[in-house]
Order: sequence, then structure tokens, then C-alpha cells
Amino acid sequence: MITSEQREKLRGWFSGRLPDDLFEELTEVTVDREEITVIGRIPAPQTAEGASAAEREAAVEGRIQEFRERTRESRIEVAREAEHRFRRKVSWGVECGGERALFTHVAAPVMTRLRQPERQVLDTLIAGGVARSRSEALAWCVRLVQRHTDDWLSELRESLENVQRVRAQGPDGEPEDTSSDTD
Repeated sequence: MITSEQREKLRGWFSGRLPDDLFEELTEVTVDREEITVIGRIPAPQTAEGASAAEREAAVEGRIQEFRERTRESRIEVAREAEHRFRRKVSWGVECGGERALFTHVAAPVMTRLRQPERQVLDTLIAGGVARSRSEALAWCVRLVQRHTDDWLSELRESLENVQRVRAQGPDGEPEDTSSDTD
């Protein structure tokens, strides 16, 4: 679990390291054990007045694709530095015209043991056409829980940070690392 201070330092590093003209705004930097995801806002394309929804959607898709291709080299350079520094893969995404698109990102396998009633839930989702496999059904369930319990999960994360802080103050706690990580 990463603390708020570590998350802020990570966001600060990316804010300072990203080329000034890469994004209009750095909107989100998220991190877990495997991956750092960096999302920024890019300008929406200008469409003709009265353009249809299909035309606007296609223009946004085109803008996102153009951005992805044009910025590939600079994003790779920043990602290599970050991966070396933070020991996590870096993934990228953009927000454009109200749409969010993620580029190549980590899909980490998670192993679990489920009892029959839990497997039946997954099998029902498969039978109902919500998912094609138990793996997809489980991912769908996680996304559903994530969407509906964001406040609860945020409160739980804050509580875990407090527990980590208290443990670090105990006799077996590791001293806080105040050195900077410079090359």
C-alpha cells in the first residue's frame, strides 16, 4: 500500500519530469504494486458547428491516435526513467473531449479460490452474457464494487495509511527514508 505522501511525491515527479507541451493538464497519476498510470488532458479537436455526434466522436478518436503516435518517443523516455526509479511499469492515458482512453497498460493476473456459491455468481454472469469467462465475470464484479463503494474504499485506504504510520513509529518500525533518490 502506498501512502498519500508517496503518491504526492510520485505525482510531483511526473509533473516536473513531463515535457511542458505534452498535456494541457496532468489530471491523474495512480499507482499500485505493479503499475503507475499517468493520464493527462489534451485539447479536443475543433469540429464544424452542427457536427453530428458521430463526427465529433471520430474527431476525438483521431486526435487521441495522433497524440499517441506523435508523443510515443518522449513518453517512452519518461517511462524508462520512472520504471527504473519507482520499480513499476508506466502506462499512459488521455482525456479528450470528455472521453478517456488508456494506452497499453498492465492486466495483472490475480489468483483466488472461490467456494461454490461464489462460482455460481460468476457462472450466472457468463450465462447472462455479461462475461465470456469466470475471469471476465470476476473483473466485472470488481469494477461494479469499485463504482459503488468508492467512498468506502477511500476511507479504508486512509485507515490503512494511518496504521502504516503508527507501525512505523513503533520499536520495530523502519526509520523514515528522508534521502532523495537522485542519480
